[in-house]
Amino acid sequence: MKDHAITPDDASLTAQAPDGAAKFSDPAVTAKGEPRASVPLSHPETLWFNTGTLCNITCVNCYIESSPNNDRLVYITEPEMRAYLDELTARNWPVREIAFTGGEPFMNPEMCAMARTALARGYEVLILTNAMRPMMRKSVQAELAALIADYGPRLTLRISLDHWSEEMHDQMRGKQAFARTLDGMIWLRDQGARMAVAGRTLWDESDAEARAGYAALYARHGFDIDASDPGTTVLFPEMDETVDVPEITTACWDILGKSPRDVMCASSRMVVKRKGAATPTVLACTLLPYAPEFELGTTLAEAERDVALNHPHCAKFCVLGGASCSA
Repeated sequence: MKDHAITPDDASLTAQAPDGAAKFSDPAVTAKGEPRASVPLSHPETLWFNTGTLCNITCVNCYIESSPNNDRLVYITEPEMRAYLDELTARNWPVREIAFTGGEPFMNPEMCAMARTALARGYEVLILTNAMRPMMRKSVQAELAALIADYGPRLTLRISLDHWSEEMHDQMRGKQAFARTLDGMIWLRDQGARMAVAGRTLWDESDAEARAGYAALYARHGFDIDASDPGTTVLFPEMDETVDVPEITTACWDILGKSPRDVMCASSRMVVKRKGAATPTVLACTLLPYAPEFELGTTLAEAERDVALNHPHCAKFCVLGGASCSA
């Protein structure tokens, strides 16, 4: 069934239901009293590790508020990560990829050790990075070059490049950020690293225009990255929590012609370690690191339970994508 556009007069977009119940307040029912949709972990493919929220820069509108001072999520260690890999095996999760995000992952002194452990066990590894100074330290370069040489295409570095132009990128990340990231990308290119790019769709340009800009940049620098492939040039929308969106009911799946399997929490979980916590914890979603209702427990066994779609991000980014499930 064709998706319907979200419109201001859509009754499902009111901030509260007629009885005054707030939206996204009850994991079982919507503000209108309808059964809320939930998602089972049907096909685990990726286990994410947040390496810590510390970052070498402070970006405008960073969804996780990473900065040189934010240590709300502290460094995960290699033994802590390894314990979760052991549990993956014990519980027979068919995960193919171990992914690392931050903060800036290469600020974690055990980043390369964690990547090597995961690669040695046969997993593909994805590292999200700004490719700036933390990655370009001599000690990190030596370890990373060895990983690239040893494991080749099973290791992917996804570079945060908010826009294909220096001017726009630096608006988000600060003066000379674009040039420093390009230096890192050029070094990775020369090591034979497999690269992808994560950009943003904040600017007044079409998807085609954005991808053409990235394609020209890649060609100019000899980067072997496909600008037309949304899996290797990933363009993320802005995550504005003030935008009103409909709640997702169980009826939405049929109305939208979608399946719970299409939602990210059907195929992934993320491990974080909160400041002051004795152990890491497992979250349902990479986009909601600070939402306590999306904590599932300290083990993967606890994290196998269904996830209620009880947050605006669930609707806007993971289910609707610009559509409404109002009939």
